[in-house]
Amino acid sequence: MPAPGPGGLAPVFQKGATRDKTVALTFDADMTADQGNRAENGEAFDNPDLIDTLRDLEVPATVFMTGRWADQYPDEARDIGEDPLFEVGNHSYSHYSFTRSCYGLPVLPEKQLRPDVERAFTAIRKAGVPHVMPYFRFPGGCYDDRALRAIGPLGVTVVQWDVVSGDTFATDASRVARQVLEGVRSGSVVVMHCTRSAAPVTEEAVRAVVPELRKQGYRFVKVSELIGAAGRRR
Repeated sequence: MPAPGPGGLAPVFQKGATRDKTVALTFDADMTADQGNRAENGEAFDNPDLIDTLRDLEVPATVFMTGRWADQYPDEARDIGEDPLFEVGNHSYSHYSFTRSCYGLPVLPEKQLRPDVERAFTAIRKAGVPHVMPYFRFPGGCYDDRALRAIGPLGVTVVQWDVVSGDTFATDASRVARQVLEGVRSGSVVVMHCTRSAAPVTEEAVRAVVPELRKQGYRFVKVSELIGAAGRRR
């Protein structure tokens, strides 16, 4: 695991510093700790069709999973985690904010920041994911030095992104695809979502994005390959 950076802060990775035409598609499997009733009433926080599409297109990807999502969908979590096409990272347990203001998310007390991440690792492993990568993505991508210092002792690398797909609550797949295609550069990390209720057109957008980027000469990789390449250049 990586050591904490200066001041005990967890290191942050945003994109690969490479001229190789590689791109990492990442998908956040979001579910907050208080959404159980909505799931029981039929709201879909998973997206199995998206996972099937990635398999059909043979696209490796990194899925950042909340512990609450893994609790709700343990069979799907295990299925993703056991597939060598994918890797699984930690997206917190609760999907509550680690900072004082983040898109209206409930805010975790400071003393709960590290335990929330630890609880997510436990939940994801309990669901049957055999190997959870030491990567963490903050809910909403919101963080500050206080949050980085709190999770620094866990030895995780924080994974951000440089391309926002805009798939959250989008209804136009072509617009999402266009935003991704216009933003991708060599070494890009794209953030998308694996939640039907909150990102209903993501699967359709992926079907448009993948062949076009391949036509442009891009190769799809997991985040670990970009991070590994960065480490080899040091």
